[in-house]
Amino acid sequence: MVSPATFLKETREELKKVTWPTQQEVVRLTTIVIIVSLIVGLLIGAMDFLFTKTMETIIK
Repeated sequence: MVSPATFLKETREELKKVTWPTQQEVVRLTTIVIIVSLIVGLLIGAMDFLFTKTMETIIK
């Protein structure tokens, strides 16, 4: 078992090794994630609408 102080020290050392993305990369990738999420949401919504209308037609 490692002491909390040792754990925090090792964690800080590991975080110094991380290659952090630039602000421009973060903005670009966040924009891509939002756009893809909207597209997937619209596709699922459209499929739900079509399936609902299909089921209403079959049931009636």
